[in-house]
Amino acid sequence: MTQIGAPGSEMSRREFLAATGATGATAAFAGCNAPTAASGRTAVGTDEASPQTDSELPTTSPPEVVNVDEQGGTVRMKTLPARHEVHPGEAMGGPVEFPQVWAFQADDRDPSVPGPILRTTEGEDMTVVLDNTDGKRPHTLHFHGTSKSWENDGVPTTTGITVNPGETHEYEIPANVPGTHVYHCHYQTHRHIDMGMYGIFRVDPEGYEPADREYFMTVKDWDSDLNRMMAGEDVSYSPRDRHPDVFTINGKSAPRTLHPEDGSPMIVSQGDTVRVHYVNGGYMNHPLHIHNHRFQLVEKDGGTIPEAARHEMDITDIAPAERHTIEFTADADPGIYLMHCHKVNHVMNGTSYPGGMLTGIVYEEAMDTDIFAQLMEYAGYEG
Repeated sequence: MTQIGAPGSEMSRREFLAATGATGATAAFAGCNAPTAASGRTAVGTDEASPQTDSELPTTSPPEVVNVDEQGGTVRMKTLPARHEVHPGEAMGGPVEFPQVWAFQADDRDPSVPGPILRTTEGEDMTVVLDNTDGKRPHTLHFHGTSKSWENDGVPTTTGITVNPGETHEYEIPANVPGTHVYHCHYQTHRHIDMGMYGIFRVDPEGYEPADREYFMTVKDWDSDLNRMMAGEDVSYSPRDRHPDVFTINGKSAPRTLHPEDGSPMIVSQGDTVRVHYVNGGYMNHPLHIHNHRFQLVEKDGGTIPEAARHEMDITDIAPAERHTIEFTADADPGIYLMHCHKVNHVMNGTSYPGGMLTGIVYEEAMDTDIFAQLMEYAGYEG
C-alpha cells in the first residue's frame, strides 16, 4: 500500500481520494501568493541556478517504517550515493535538489534520506547487518538509547571496528530502552551525518498502546555546499564554517512536505489522539510549533515524562540528536494548520517564504476544499 501522509499511521490512497472529492484550486497559501523563484545559493532557486546532477544515481524515496520484529529481528542496511529531491517543483522557491547524498537502504527497499525507521519491541534483540560490500567508503553504525556491549557501540576509534568497503559487519542491538531514538554513521561523523546517514530507532514498550494517529518526523538543517562538493562541483565546504541553506522535515522542504505520498502531512480526523515522534538529525536547535493545538511532551530521549510534570504547550525546542514525543487531541475547527520551526528563516527556500521546515496538520474533513486543492498544486501532487 502506498504510504499517505507522514511515516507512521497508514491511510490508503483510495481513502485519501475519497476524502478529497472534487475540488477547485483558487486559494493562496499562508496568506501569500506562491513565489516561483529564489535568489541566493545555487542549491536553492530556479532551474537556471540548479546544480548539474549525475543521472546514473538512483533517486531517494521517503523513509519507511521497518518492523524488525516481523523480519525475525534482523535488518540488512546498505548505503549508496543517490540524488535527493528536496522540493522538485517550481512553487515557493523551487526546485531544491541535492546532487548527492549517502542514503541508507534497508533490505530490498528503496534508499532514503532520512534512513528507514527501524521499529522493534522492548525486550527484543535486533541484529543490524551493515553491508558495505558494494560501498565506496568506510562506515559504522551507532545507536542512541540502548545499553549494549562495548564492541557494538559503533565508534571506530574506541572499539577498533570499522566496516570498510567490501566488508560486512553485524551489530547486536538490544531493545532495552523503550522510546524514540536515533542512529547514525559514526565514521567521520561530522560529514557522514551531513550527507544523510541518520535515521530513527523506535523501541515500543511492552504493552504499547498506539494513538489513533502516530507520526515520525525528523528535522534537519543542511549546508548544500557539502552535497555539491561531494558530487564533484567546484565549491568549498568547511564543517567549522557551515552556512545552512536548506531546512527539511523527513528530508523534504515545503511545499513538498505537504505532498501526501512524498511528503509528511499529519492527516487527522476530528477527535483523534495524535502522537508525534520528533527527532533532530541536524546540528542546530529547532523550536517546533503547531498552530491551534495544545500538546504535551510525554517522552524525551526514551524517558517517560511523569504526568505530574506535563503541561500544555504549543512549541517544543529540540536540540541536535534529541528526541521529543508529543501528544495532542485533534480538537480544533476542522481545517489545515501549520507545524513549523519558529526560527522563521528556517521556513524559507533560499529567499522565498514560506518553504523549508514546515508541514501541516490536515483534517480529513478539510480535504475537499479549494485551499487543500491549491496546497496539493503547490506540493506537486497530481493525483
